[in-house]
Amino acid sequence: MTEQYVSGLRDVDETRAAVVGGKGAHLGGLSRIEGIRVPEGFCVTTDAFRRIMAEVPSIDDRLDELSRSNPDDREAIRTLSARIRRTIEGIAVPGDLAAAVTGALAQLGEQAAYAVRSSATAEDLPTASFAGQQDTYLNVVGPTAILQHVSRCWASLFTERAVTYRQRNGIDHRTVHMAVVVQRMVFPHAAGVLFTADPVTGNRKVATVDAGFGLGEALVSGLVNPDVFKVRDGEVVAKAVAAKQRAVHALPAGGTREVAIDSERQEQPALTDTQVVRLVQLGRRIEAHFGRPQDIEWCLVDDDFQIVQSRPITTLFPVPETGDEENHVYLSVGHQQMMTDPMKPLGISVWQLTAMAPMHEAGGRLFVDVTRRLASPASRAGLLEVVGRGDPLIRDALETVLERDDFVPSLPDAGPGRPPAGGASAPTEPDPAIVSELIERSQASVAALQRDIRTKTGPALFDYLLEAFEEHKRILGDPLNLQAIMAGMEATWWLNDKLREWLGEKNAADTLTLSAPDNVTSEMGLALLDVADVVRPHPEVVAFLRGVEGEGFLDELAKLAGGAEVRDAIEAYLDRYGMRCVGEIDITRPRWRERPTTLVPAILDNVRNFEPGAAERRFEQGRQKALKKEQDVLARLRALPDGDRKADEAKLKIDQVRAFIGYREYPKYGIVSRSFVYKQALLEEAERLVQAGVLPEQEDVFYLTFQELHDVVRSNQVDGPLIQQRKEAFRSYQALTPPRVLTSDGEAVTGAYRRDDVPPGALIGLPVSAGTVEGRARVVLDMTEADLEAGDILVTTFTDPSWSPLFVSIAGLVTEVGGLMTHGAVIAREYGLPAVVGVDQATRLIRDGQRIRVHGSDGYVELLS
Repeated sequence: MTEQYVSGLRDVDETRAAVVGGKGAHLGGLSRIEGIRVPEGFCVTTDAFRRIMAEVPSIDDRLDELSRSNPDDREAIRTLSARIRRTIEGIAVPGDLAAAVTGALAQLGEQAAYAVRSSATAEDLPTASFAGQQDTYLNVVGPTAILQHVSRCWASLFTERAVTYRQRNGIDHRTVHMAVVVQRMVFPHAAGVLFTADPVTGNRKVATVDAGFGLGEALVSGLVNPDVFKVRDGEVVAKAVAAKQRAVHALPAGGTREVAIDSERQEQPALTDTQVVRLVQLGRRIEAHFGRPQDIEWCLVDDDFQIVQSRPITTLFPVPETGDEENHVYLSVGHQQMMTDPMKPLGISVWQLTAMAPMHEAGGRLFVDVTRRLASPASRAGLLEVVGRGDPLIRDALETVLERDDFVPSLPDAGPGRPPAGGASAPTEPDPAIVSELIERSQASVAALQRDIRTKTGPALFDYLLEAFEEHKRILGDPLNLQAIMAGMEATWWLNDKLREWLGEKNAADTLTLSAPDNVTSEMGLALLDVADVVRPHPEVVAFLRGVEGEGFLDELAKLAGGAEVRDAIEAYLDRYGMRCVGEIDITRPRWRERPTTLVPAILDNVRNFEPGAAERRFEQGRQKALKKEQDVLARLRALPDGDRKADEAKLKIDQVRAFIGYREYPKYGIVSRSFVYKQALLEEAERLVQAGVLPEQEDVFYLTFQELHDVVRSNQVDGPLIQQRKEAFRSYQALTPPRVLTSDGEAVTGAYRRDDVPPGALIGLPVSAGTVEGRARVVLDMTEADLEAGDILVTTFTDPSWSPLFVSIAGLVTEVGGLMTHGAVIAREYGLPAVVGVDQATRLIRDGQRIRVHGSDGYVELLS
């Protein structure tokens, strides 16, 4: 059966990836697009690869050994993979397989030159681009040499790089097979790469062409800098012509070599503008065929473009779907909520159903469309003011978009109607009773939810939840709630602005907010110190906690001396805070109540780093510092001209801050408390579906939207492939970084701080909590793996409220995401920790263990060692 080993390129398309690999399937699809020329060729199928692998002695044992190796153990992977490659290359190609290949060659021209290219079944998938993971051989001449290079391509499935990539991305070595593409060589005048979207900014309307003389190898291997053209709306809008000193040319007898380019040609563009525009038109045709932006390798032969490869650009952040052709500007919700990881579909849909503004999903993240707010001058000014105070990078990015003449339409002001950004105006007289009343309302609402939901199951549960979501929004939208939130924030802004103007002091409000009352998030961190006080006197319990692995450890505790008391303390903590977790805005994330082991490292750190009674002492020290600061500020104001008036105004605002700033954290606590009740009810429903055989596992419901889960509960039928597809999409979203601002063109607009008052080499960010501290940086990406000593500076991506138990141990904070009023900043000020947030790529640029200095008042971080 020779036909199973070889397939003509024109006989395959994207549906045949399992047989001819990603590259072969894509090339087959390309060759069917009208007006697209692809060099002739054929594929040696995965059946041929499986036939060869069956000949490899003890291959299963070798693959098992490879799978068990640590992806970071480069030496082990290098040795094992080299052994497998040598064995595969040493196997003689069986006669019938060799005959199938030579027969296909005879039809195309036996002594012609060919490119022999690996095509793995996991390559060029929409969600994982494996560019450069396997091998390509150019200008191979003669059947013997071609068979030899086909063997090399089979072996290239086990290069060190390809093996490590699969280990890191959780891809089983056994599930990936290797086909090989054999194509007639083309000898181009010029070659290069076309991206149908800008690979740097993500803009889908800007195509980028890289071009050089000769074969494309010179560009891909980095031998020369390419000419770069940018094309928008059918015209070249930017170009940079490089001095191209070398090119790669094919040799008549096979192989390639580098050649020098004549000096007068070096500065000439490899393509004319007309050719570039024509190439981009072909690229748009290819993009339309595959339905997503493409990374295309092309050759120019006799003024005719040939396409030798096309694969999806996997690094682009997706664009929210709107169904219209209008321009839109989106703000990231994750940057406001301190959670830039992807969310699962159930989490996204529940957040959308309970949010106060319409939200759009893209790449597993949520965005708010601010186009209309930007379009009218009054609402634009309000929006820029509020986001600028919180995160200057967002303001700068929005201003960048507004500077473009026609992207955001101009609309007249809407007139009276919608309140300004931030909602209702703050009460002028601070009345702490408002805060107590709001907290009581929230607690009563959660209690009613817990009581009423118990009796609801099946479709009735979903009807009840839709009502509960409306109640959820009513609480959040309560004018009194918005007033209380804004009162604390506006008083903070007023104090920072006025005390800088009057006393020349930066961020004076930071000290004035130390140990503010009613801050449920800072109380949560201090309460874990109290838990540590219960644990500390019992060495047997401490030793047991050090070895804890399973979630059932609380029941085990009772068997130890002092264990029952410790269990009760942890249980009491979980009763109050167990609904919290990292990434808590996504209800699918495991809560502390579901995974109490998450808290064990923080409890043990507290046992080690603190003396008994630390929580009360810290709170009181903060309160005294704030009081002393207040007296100091008021005395200095009274000494100024018109000082009594200034001091009286400041005193009013200080009282307002003390009364209201702690409440800033409560609405989120209320949201998360309610969300955990929703989650528990939905998981009970999921368990019923598992028992009925509808779902294989309970957590599969996380990959359905609320409405889809409602339909599954009604019909007792589920779309299994949809859940699988969603799981794969979620995995791919984890590799993406969401932009603060995104346009409907797909452009990720990054703002800049535009400051020149920082030392050379320092990392710039936003100053959110005053003071300067020097210490050891601990770069922590997972809270459960934090190993902190007193005096350490925490460096991480983002901190939502669940991180606050770690704040009691540290001396300073640096995050990549954050604003003046986001959770990490508020708690840092409460605890008096110097903090700088919004430091781009901080977790990459700062090494774990490096000594750094955090300038919390001036907004920069110095790297000292």
